[in-house]
Amino acid sequence: MEMLFGPEALWIVSFCCLVAMVAGTVKGVVGFGMPMVLISGLSTVMPPDLALAGLILPTLITNGWQALRQGVAAAWESVRKYRVFLLVGLVFLLGSAQVVRAVPSQVLLLGIGVPIVAYALTSLAGRPLRLPAGAGARTEAAIGAVAGFFGGISGVWGPPTVAMLSSRDTGKTEQMRVQGVIYGLGAVALVVAHVSSGVLNRDTAPFSMILIVPAMVGMWIGFRIQDRLDHATFRKLTFLVLFLAGANLVRRGLWG
Repeated sequence: MEMLFGPEALWIVSFCCLVAMVAGTVKGVVGFGMPMVLISGLSTVMPPDLALAGLILPTLITNGWQALRQGVAAAWESVRKYRVFLLVGLVFLLGSAQVVRAVPSQVLLLGIGVPIVAYALTSLAGRPLRLPAGAGARTEAAIGAVAGFFGGISGVWGPPTVAMLSSRDTGKTEQMRVQGVIYGLGAVALVVAHVSSGVLNRDTAPFSMILIVPAMVGMWIGFRIQDRLDHATFRKLTFLVLFLAGANLVRRGLWG
């Protein structure tokens, strides 16, 4: 935390706000990716646990905005429809959040970076991860467990969720809403989990609060892009950004 009050604090906080705006823009375009971009960008200038603390509140607020764009009733229907995924993911998120401080930084970085790189590369190659047709509750629960585990240690649970929704041929509007609901409820659990783990505390919470405004500005920009430009093109651009972000995490995990 000393770095946020030292002589380079202004530059560090400014950089973090820029990362938050970029992350918000990506999320506004395709509905996911904010935690990945944030954890990758912030961890280039600070320890992973502080980067994780920084992304928690912006993620919570922006997902609430995304989830409620079509109203409370539509959001509640999404909760009912994906309740198995949500419940299992919640259990695993709360459990894995308690081991963040016990996991070495390099292991944490690799654990986040490798799945991101793999997901981005397969998507860019035109082979996105998909569930078998007609996948039932057990498969949904298994993916919820994976998403929850990585969500707890990193705040990142997008790729498994996107894969599940893609496998069901979810329409664009519903997919955006469902992602907001799933990530939003996960973000609430993340707040609770990391208040308990000590990652989010009276020292780190103000830093996380600072990032809310630039993240929301970025998301507003992303929504405007989504309305005006081809979604598929920006989806490919997002996968490229995620690949670069994941590759940077892998680099740091291997070589520091």
